[in-house]
Amino acid sequence: MPILDWLNKGEAVRTAKQVPYRLLQGVKGLAYGDPNNENMLIQGDNLEALKALLPLFAGKVECIYIDSPYNTQSALLHCRYK
Repeated sequence: MPILDWLNKGEAVRTAKQVPYRLLQGVKGLAYGDPNNENMLIQGDNLEALKALLPLFAGKVECIYIDSPYNTQSALLHCRYK
């Protein structure tokens, strides 16, 4: 299996471990379409959103598209489930 590696990976992993888990909360006024659809659009910090998804969807996500800007407290995650 391929392993993803990059410069300063150790620092990134340590930083990620320091960010607490948060629960995802839907916003009724922003919901659209079939409520039984499994797709989600999450607006927020990438790291916080990914950590919120991890306990429920580990091994079930086929693709995540993270829209820049990176590490600026505002970005979008697009997920498609297997």
